[in-house]
Amino acid sequence: MIGRLSGILIEKNPPQILIDCNGVGYEVDVPMSTFYNLPGTGEKIVLLTHLAVREDAHLLYGFGTQDERNLFRQLIRISGIGARTALSILSGMSVADLSQAVTLQESGRLTRIPGIGKKTAERLLLELKGKLGADIGAAGGTAQHDASSDILNALLALGYSEKEAALALKQVPAGSGVSDGIKLALKALSKA
Repeated sequence: MIGRLSGILIEKNPPQILIDCNGVGYEVDVPMSTFYNLPGTGEKIVLLTHLAVREDAHLLYGFGTQDERNLFRQLIRISGIGARTALSILSGMSVADLSQAVTLQESGRLTRIPGIGKKTAERLLLELKGKLGADIGAAGGTAQHDASSDILNALLALGYSEKEAALALKQVPAGSGVSDGIKLALKALSKA
């Protein structure tokens, strides 16, 4: 198993890069989260890797952090989630964002990733529940988490970005109901 590559970055063709390791060029597929943090071509690079051996190919996937590689490995264990889909998920959400979505059981955040439909998102939430982040959902999460989740989903449905919705949600006092929370969040967004 190839667990790590260290060498010179030769080419960048998203989502694939080429790394020269002492005269041997390795083609490595990386999520966009890793791609955006790559150094310039001709510079030294170190990536953690996962080697997938298939009947027709040996494919190498690279990651900038241990958390990304661990999440990738968890994702490809889920039935129906292949390496390409796992890379797409990591490209569309950070590890922390996915952990939060799983904790709050927010399938809407996952369905915005290209290639992830409603059924796949629900399967991901079910399979990753308890494995990613704190498990609030099953053991009786508080009504505040449910209200926050509903307010966030409402803002996202209205077309606000995840960042805008999260900032507006911080302006909503704890214990607010869903309808009052949405009104307060919209008021905060109108001032921004």
